[in-house]
Amino acid sequence: MQGMTFSSSPGAQADTAETRRYNRIHRRLTFIDLGLSFGVLLLLLMTGWTGTLRDWAWHGASAHYALALFFYIGLLAAISKVVSLTPDIYSFRLEHRFHLSNQGWASWAWDEAKGWLLGLLLGAIAGEIVFATIRAWPDFWWLIAWVVFIALMVFFAQIAPVVLFPLFYKFKPLENEELKARLVSLGERAGARVHGVYEWKLSEKSKKANAALTGLGNTRRIILADTLLQNYSADEIEAILAHELGHHAHKHMLKGIAIQVAVTFVGFWAANQVLRYAIYSRHMFEHLSDFADLPLLVLVSSMISLLLAPALNAWSRHNERQADLYSWQSTPSIEPFITSMTKLADQNLAEREPSRLVEILFHSHPPITKRIRAAQEFAQSKPTMQA
Repeated sequence: MQGMTFSSSPGAQADTAETRRYNRIHRRLTFIDLGLSFGVLLLLLMTGWTGTLRDWAWHGASAHYALALFFYIGLLAAISKVVSLTPDIYSFRLEHRFHLSNQGWASWAWDEAKGWLLGLLLGAIAGEIVFATIRAWPDFWWLIAWVVFIALMVFFAQIAPVVLFPLFYKFKPLENEELKARLVSLGERAGARVHGVYEWKLSEKSKKANAALTGLGNTRRIILADTLLQNYSADEIEAILAHELGHHAHKHMLKGIAIQVAVTFVGFWAANQVLRYAIYSRHMFEHLSDFADLPLLVLVSSMISLLLAPALNAWSRHNERQADLYSWQSTPSIEPFITSMTKLADQNLAEREPSRLVEILFHSHPPITKRIRAAQEFAQSKPTMQA
């Protein structure tokens, strides 16, 4: 019996100056975006301008509570978009600067408009639910709203591939029947019943490559970016999809929902505690159903998400390592996984080996170098028959 060996180590390649610069700028944009978002919320609360916006909304709605709340959310969404517009434009130009985008200004602006309208719709639904429960059950609103939000989270995860994603991208059934059969068979071996394999027209907007297993139940499908189909072999695509199916095999989606249930529970509980303190101790708002307190609710949920991000990233990286292992165990050779990771890193300008701090704070996946090194170690430990 003899272990496999590799003559070279693709994962040992250092990040180029271009890759480091691209990711460094992206991290700065993330901090700027966070700072602007928190700054707007704090400014509205500290200056009392949230009350002014509430009064404007009430005036426009002729004292109709639900309509006034919708107008208020619309005003918040408009302010948020205006504040974030400069970083958004810079991010668009950044993708072109590093030759990662195929999208023109008109297409980008249309996507931004659709994204804003969709965000407004989802935000309005969330806000109406929260304040409807506050008005109906002021003592237990947070518990009831939590249950409703969990149901909505599952619902949107199911409809996303057939309703939300097509708003921004084109999809068509995969024409390569041989590859389709190969991937469906891979899904069946993982216990995932796939309802279709689709080509994702990502090249209309980006030069990056990606693939995913999306949806729940009858909407579960495999989507493959056309940029992946054009530049990767069938073996490499199979290795990438085997990784995605590893998430299904390890029930990561169900575990993720369970974690989101717990996190959302903590978020609603904390929001209720802070809101009551602000009203009854600090006298910032007139009553619980005064929707001028909405920025405070958003601020609390955002702070919790920010504080939990390192722990959730660590859990995600653990899941990704499990999915990688499943991919190695499910495919005949490790080499396609290694070559696909190397090509993805090059094509997407992904950092191969970020600093440990950057990994903890920003990365939901293990760095490419670690993933390739782990694959090589797995291959070397896997015995093969000697001729």
